[in-house]
Amino acid sequence: MDYFLILELPEEIQALVVERVASNSFQDLYGLRASCKLIKALADRRSVCHFYDVLYVPCGLNMPAELLKTCYVERNPSTLYMKGVQFFITFNLQEEGLAFMKVAAGEGYERAVIGKLVRSLKWAWGSLHGDEFRAKRDEFISTIVPSFYSCQCVPVLERDWVLWFIENSKGDKMCNRCFWIKEVGLFFREFEPMSVIRDTREW
Repeated sequence: MDYFLILELPEEIQALVVERVASNSFQDLYGLRASCKLIKALADRRSVCHFYDVLYVPCGLNMPAELLKTCYVERNPSTLYMKGVQFFITFNLQEEGLAFMKVAAGEGYERAVIGKLVRSLKWAWGSLHGDEFRAKRDEFISTIVPSFYSCQCVPVLERDWVLWFIENSKGDKMCNRCFWIKEVGLFFREFEPMSVIRDTREW
């Protein structure tokens, strides 16, 4: 394989490389920043904040509040999604929360990415589910999940009323409503409620 120096590329291509690295890994981005002053300047541009995935910040790296606010201003999809989840669950603002999640999807979070985020959210440190959270989950299972299986958008492969295998119940070409029911189901199944979280209403 032939190798080439990134500094030999046009500046706009260098910027694209930095953005791609930012979306892939914080560790790789900080390694890239240390390579030279020019790349550091590109990596420190405000617009790069749009590409961070704040849900995958390495453990032990506490993102400054101002950086999270900047990511939100730059319409960073992961901060939009985080804000939507907190509004939906913590503040009981379902419409506003879902609106933020939809904006996150419109900013580039495709179905597979949102599914990955929902299934991997780890915002707690061993906290137990509160009564309100369990009540919302039980209500969702009893009132919303049945419509997922009754919808005939695609054939039902397997029925699962307690969310254990809901991701395997229908094929990928299900309607948007069923897709979101599945994702919220995965969220209720695996979300660990956070006892200490930055108040995203300040963003």
